[in-house]
Amino acid sequence: MSFLKLEEVTKIYPNGTKAVDKTSLDIKNGEFMVFVGPSGCGKSTLLRMIAGLEDITEGKIILDEKTINKIDPSERDIAMVFQNYALYPHMNVYKNLAYGLKNRGDTKQEIEKKVNEVAELLEIKEYLQRKPGQLSG
Repeated sequence: MSFLKLEEVTKIYPNGTKAVDKTSLDIKNGEFMVFVGPSGCGKSTLLRMIAGLEDITEGKIILDEKTINKIDPSERDIAMVFQNYALYPHMNVYKNLAYGLKNRGDTKQEIEKKVNEVAELLEIKEYLQRKPGQLSG
């Protein structure tokens, strides 16, 4: 019996970039899984799709025998840990979330839209003005 199963999961961005192509996995409860590969190969996109932070284009994500493609991230009980985890303690949650978007040149309007979408998905909108030291757990 699978704990997490991916059936031909694909992600194609609006610009036509295929980030993940028909990926299938069958991870049993208690197994430890690691995704390794060069930058840009789709590791983070795959993890974001499993966590519900990124929509999938095709395929199915099944957790505990339940298809979770359309389930909100807050309902999935899944967490992600990044290799280079860092929060800037002098910046509030909003600015931490916006930092990478700003660095890559997104407009203020794009940043605000994306940060608010993610904050709503994660149910953390009320924490956006807090600094990391003011958060618990």
